[in-house]
Amino acid sequence: MRFKLALLCFSFLTLMTLVVQAQNTYIPYELGGDNYYTMYGSPAISASVAGTDEFDRGDTVTLFVDLTNYGRILGFKEDLTPDNPKEFALAAAELQEEYKKTTALGITASLVSSSPQVDVKSGDQVVQALKSGDKTQSPLKFTLKIGEHAPAGEYPLDLNLSYDYQDNVRVYASGLSTSAGTPTLVNFRTSYVYQKANQSVPISIMVKKQADFEITTAKGIFSVGGKKAPVEVTYRNIGEDPVRDAVARLSIFKPFSSTDDQAFIGTLEPGEERTVLFRIDIDSDATPKDYGINSEIKYTDVDGETVISQSMKIPVKVKAASASLLLPAIVILVILAAAGGYMYRRRQKKA
Repeated sequence: MRFKLALLCFSFLTLMTLVVQAQNTYIPYELGGDNYYTMYGSPAISASVAGTDEFDRGDTVTLFVDLTNYGRILGFKEDLTPDNPKEFALAAAELQEEYKKTTALGITASLVSSSPQVDVKSGDQVVQALKSGDKTQSPLKFTLKIGEHAPAGEYPLDLNLSYDYQDNVRVYASGLSTSAGTPTLVNFRTSYVYQKANQSVPISIMVKKQADFEITTAKGIFSVGGKKAPVEVTYRNIGEDPVRDAVARLSIFKPFSSTDDQAFIGTLEPGEERTVLFRIDIDSDATPKDYGINSEIKYTDVDGETVISQSMKIPVKVKAASASLLLPAIVILVILAAAGGYMYRRRQKKA
């Protein structure tokens, strides 16, 4: 009989639309309310990369991450046994609310990288709520900067999550009205107790295999006003893939100029290096100091695609022009001319 009464109360509560101003406002325990059930379970959030997780070194990229809540109810126990129609109705109402225990509320997601080669540029992402069995409607977005010379391979990341979830529910009603034939809890109120939870979910990204370059040595003597000054530059392939048809080229700016700003490298295997020669003119009004000349390598990769490398600076030092020998030469010529004129005049007199 008691079971049938409980079932009846539960049925009309799921269908009723006339519950008198049911409130979701927190009511502390000391203000009343009964606790009929303790529910066991909690949210359990997993994370997965949406879209690609492979990126090129040196790029600034957007990583899309989906969250899914796999939380479930593990069981419950009865803390208080209902003994009359009002209590059965309250117990049924509480049970419905207790099943919301697996919903994660106010999720804050923070992405952390343990590698200096991957820098997380964006801040925390927030999801208002995520019910059990649901996935975020749109992915979280994180901006990453991949190191210019990051080695190819897998880079682990930690997605740190913090959120609240409903831990317990208490219910209260001043009475049970059966007017109009529909049982209704009078002054029905619920009070909620919440818990905080923290999770760390591992995810990872991949940096693609490709060629990569660095300048190992650069030799040259530059002077203000110099013409076709030679500079030798050695490039090394520090990447994982070989290249072919590679050409090194300069990006010239004042006070430099050149008609010999490209040099053929050819094939370069990983770990192999090649020295090339450029010739550079220096303006006569150049300021003596240290400069950096931008260079890059255009090559064909293993997939037959034409690729241009990251820019690399060639360090050069421009010195002041050495003292001119023109004036001493003129003085010597004048002296020789004067001596020649003197000797000529003496011969003329003797004649």
